Amino acid sequence: MSADYVLQTIDLRKDFKGFTAVEDVNLNIERGTIHALIGPNGAGKTTVFNLLTKFLTPTTGKILYNGTDITAMEPAAIARMGVIRSFQISAVFPHLSVLENVRVSLQRTEGNSFHFWKSEKILDGLNDRAMELLESVGLQEYADTVTVDLPYGRKRALEIATTLALEPELMLLDEPTQGMGHEDIDLVADLIKKVSVGRTILMVEHNLHVVSKLADKITVLQRGAILTEGDYQTVSADPRVREAYMGVSEDEEVIDSSDKAKAVAAEEADV
Repeated sequence: MSADYVLQTIDLRKDFKGFTAVEDVNLNIERGTIHALIGPNGAGKTTVFNLLTKFLTPTTGKILYNGTDITAMEPAAIARMGVIRSFQISAVFPHLSVLENVRVSLQRTEGNSFHFWKSEKILDGLNDRAMELLESVGLQEYADTVTVDLPYGRKRALEIATTLALEPELMLLDEPTQGMGHEDIDLVADLIKKVSVGRTILMVEHNLHVVSKLADKITVLQRGAILTEGDYQTVSADPRVREAYMGVSEDEEVIDSSDKAKAVAAEEADV
C-alpha cells in the first residue's frame, strides 16, 4: 500500500441473498484530501459506507487503514485507531447543553465517557478544550444552549465538534447536508472545508453543488461498482455519469430505498 493512501479497499464485495450490492470496489483515499462518494439511486453508496465503517462485514475483499488490514475489526476498534464516522454520535444526549455534549466526547478519549459521578472539578478541566472545539465550529455563543433547542444546521456543526473531540485522522461523513435549507448547506460545507485541514475526509453526499465545492476527488458508483473517478470537472463531463444520473429506472430506485433494510436483515441472518 502506498504511503499516500490513508484508506484503501481491495476488490470489496458485499452479497445479500441473491443480491450483489457492492462488487469489486477498489478505493484509494489519499491522505489529506476530501474524497466524495456519489452515485444515483441504487448505486450502493450506503452499503460501501457501512462496509468501510464496519457496520457491515464484506463478503470478500479487504479494507486497509494506514497499511493495516481492518477488514475483520469492530467499529469501536477502528474508532480508537482514528477512523470516526460522524453525524451519529452527538444526538445521544439531546437534553445536555452544547458544551456538555462536547465534553462527553472528550471524556471518551480518556476512556471514562460515562463516569458521570466524576467530580465537577475534574469535568470542568475539560471545558477549555471543549470551548476551543466549539469556537472552531462557530458555536461558542451556544455553549449553554440545550442541544435539542439548536437550529438544524447548528446541530450538524455540533456533531462535527463532537467528532473532532475524538481526534480523528479519517472522518467519514454520511450525507452531511441531507435535509438542510440553502443557508445551512453553505454553513456546513464551509465548516467541513475548515476542519479538513490536516485530516482526511471521505463523504457520501447527494448534493452535487457541495461535492463540486469541497471534493478533491470523486468516485462515482453505479449498480455497486465504480463507474469512474476524478475531479469534479472530469467526472461531470463524463457522458456515462450523466446517463447514470438521468437514466435511473423505478426498479433501481426501489432497490436503493430498501438497501439499508436489506443490509441489516441479511447481516442479522449471518448472510
